[in-house]
Amino acid sequence: MNENIYICKNTIFFNGINQNEIEAMLHCLSAHVREYKKDEYIIRSGDSVEHMGLVLAGTIHTSYDDFWGNTNIVTELSTGDFFAETLACTHGAVANMNAIAITPTKVMFINAKKIFETCSSACAFHTRLIRNILSAIAEKNIKLNEKHRHITQRSTRDKLLSYLSSEAKKTQSTHFEIPFNRQQLANYLSVERSAMSNEISKMQKEGILESEKNKFCLKEKS
Repeated sequence: MNENIYICKNTIFFNGINQNEIEAMLHCLSAHVREYKKDEYIIRSGDSVEHMGLVLAGTIHTSYDDFWGNTNIVTELSTGDFFAETLACTHGAVANMNAIAITPTKVMFINAKKIFETCSSACAFHTRLIRNILSAIAEKNIKLNEKHRHITQRSTRDKLLSYLSSEAKKTQSTHFEIPFNRQQLANYLSVERSAMSNEISKMQKEGILESEKNKFCLKEKS
């Protein structure tokens, strides 16, 4: 099976759609692939967006920059993740966020407009695809709500503990790795890196957690 088709088949967007249907669908949707170098912009704030992207390889951060150039990371995306689907499905949408390749990255772009049009082949899977898109947008909304819960905590310590607790629950382990380095974690939680690092050091001394780079271990309360 073509590697790109295999990746598509294992995403929520193409759930319940077989290989032959995916191949026909990608043709109907004018899918095309582009490669990006590390730190290259895939989408810039202010860009007109008509295509949603599927990460075929690499890592992408979506982020917002404020007036002074401070970066707020919204999500980290890896192989199999879609992005810009909400923008691409909104007529005349202009990006209010950036999508940046954090590593060398390969992206498949899909023309969202064609998803909602009946193609010349009258593809039977269009209805299923639309249903999958709605599910994917709902899932992403849940993740954004989760981030909102973390960043609305009162203090830097509370934000950290909210995030780390959530990650521990996801892995069902007190030992886990997070997908961010220290600066990226500070950007994600909307805190100063120095203040965050100080809180991590304090919590290590207090026996609340152990940390080495992006590896954490939460301690049980005595």
